[in-house]
Amino acid sequence: MTETKVTEPQKTAPSGGLNPTVFIPAASIMALFIGLTLAFPQRAKAIFDALQADVINYFGWYYVAVVAFFLAFAFYLGFSRMGDIKLGDDDEEPAYSFTTWFAFLFAAGMGIGLVFYGATEPLMHYVDPRPGVGGGSDQEVAQAAMSQAFLHWGLHPWAIYVIVGLAIAYSAHRLKQPLSIRYALKPLLGDRVQGPIGNIIDTVALVGTLFGVATSLGLGVMQIAAGLGYLGIPAEGNLWLTGIILVLMGITLFSVVTGLEKGMKLLSNANLGLAAIVCLAVLILGPTLFLFRLFIGSIGDYLQNIVGMTFETLALYGVAGQEFQAAWTTFYWGWWISWSPFVGMFIARVSKGRSVREFVVGVLLVPALTSFFWFSVLGGTALHQELFGAGNLVAEDGSVSAQDALFQMFKNLPGGTLLAVGAVILITAFFVTSADSGALVLGMLSSKGAAEPKNWIKVFWVILAATTAISLIWVGGTDSLSAIQTVAILTALPFSVVILAMCLGLYRGLSVEHRLFVRAQRRNSRAEMQASIQGAVASAVDKTLEAKVEEAVGEAVEAKVEEAVAGAVDEAVGEAVEATVEAKVEEAVESKVEEIRTSTGMIPIVSQETKNPRS
Repeated sequence: MTETKVTEPQKTAPSGGLNPTVFIPAASIMALFIGLTLAFPQRAKAIFDALQADVINYFGWYYVAVVAFFLAFAFYLGFSRMGDIKLGDDDEEPAYSFTTWFAFLFAAGMGIGLVFYGATEPLMHYVDPRPGVGGGSDQEVAQAAMSQAFLHWGLHPWAIYVIVGLAIAYSAHRLKQPLSIRYALKPLLGDRVQGPIGNIIDTVALVGTLFGVATSLGLGVMQIAAGLGYLGIPAEGNLWLTGIILVLMGITLFSVVTGLEKGMKLLSNANLGLAAIVCLAVLILGPTLFLFRLFIGSIGDYLQNIVGMTFETLALYGVAGQEFQAAWTTFYWGWWISWSPFVGMFIARVSKGRSVREFVVGVLLVPALTSFFWFSVLGGTALHQELFGAGNLVAEDGSVSAQDALFQMFKNLPGGTLLAVGAVILITAFFVTSADSGALVLGMLSSKGAAEPKNWIKVFWVILAATTAISLIWVGGTDSLSAIQTVAILTALPFSVVILAMCLGLYRGLSVEHRLFVRAQRRNSRAEMQASIQGAVASAVDKTLEAKVEEAVGEAVEAKVEEAVAGAVDEAVGEAVEATVEAKVEEAVESKVEEIRTSTGMIPIVSQETKNPRS
């Protein structure tokens, strides 16, 4: 009877074709919401704002608690013994260099947002501070404004991205599952992720991602138009905004077709370099020493107050506290959660070969520190100008224009025109990389988690996102964009539950693998110990046997030598005695013969026998 070897079937990668069970429901939901928004922009905005207000009112505390948990869990994963586990095969090297990898994170995570809010948000918190802060001096309020901006753009949003990205990366690169949100829950749900539950999860992620990308593209185009206006190009009106979107869509399509390895990689590295040039230029041309001191001091103030700010709900400040929380912190937490499928999937896609610890450090600490420096330079320069300089960044009514504040700040610096040109180019590049990475993620979500979706699917999503942004601008302008942005944020509530499930599934998967790793280490240690003991025993036995053999050989040799010496001595003594006896006999015989000859005068005849008495 022959033995049949059973082998596990090989997992085949998704072909990259369209998945109708996710695409059709997502497209229907998007068409419904976009259609209602285009038909009734103001009414839709009012409805969505009311829904968002209710969510924030009833679940604001939940957002604060869950984001705090995500941050603590991210640190735990990165700095526990689970951090040694590789996102890929054990001997696999990272797919991209650290610089390129960081450029991808920077471009997809917060690119346009950092440029849009870098100078604006600290100034807004200074003009209209958080409840409980306004009673201090201007300098204290300014310091609190920087710490508040650090809270919104630092460790907390990146912790959300860490959880989602790590869960997807572990599932895809370690467990060899398709790149999709649903498969990150497989350690928890098993094969049920391939059914309706998985379809619902991917559909929600797809809707939130498209709405988020469309809103960001619209806001980015508005800031580009503001920059062109500062440069003397009157880019006002819907025709200009539409033209800008179409031009940028063309550049994005070229990047999408060339692929991640060429277009996106080149643009992301260019983004990183250009952002560094703009930031360093402002640092050098602005109040340099002040900015360095502000950077260090703001980090200290942020770290000193991070626990209190993390759990702050402003419950004691009544309506004012609730309004601030709704407009800023809770809004941001919902915004980052709604963006986490997009950013997390893209980060997971480019993080193959990294360890869990390297992933956490690279995605959590490095981008957060970069954001701190960016806000210290741009926001610090704006605050310095308002506190000690020109002071023309705040309007007479106390408002701050999000689109114009950056360029107004540049105007007060030497070489402000060149800085404005660089900023417009930077926003444009971030626009393209955001759209490109968004198209890749939308393609993966709608094609069963294929790492390389078909080009036509990615092209479709780029065109749809651009068309959505154009339609919203034409029909309702910022009202329509805000409405769709609100819908995207509303998806954060159900998706936060998905992220919590990801935490549980990720912990289970990593814990099981860590236990197996520890067992393997113990087995190896026992095997090494056993081999060491056996070797030591064998060595001791060999040495004892060698000593015994040497002793026996020595004794045998000594006995042989004594025997040989004794024999040689006996032989020598016998020969000496024989020679002496023979000499004495000869001497006696000769003496006797001489005596006879003397007495008789005759010579006697002596026989040989007489001469040798022993014969």
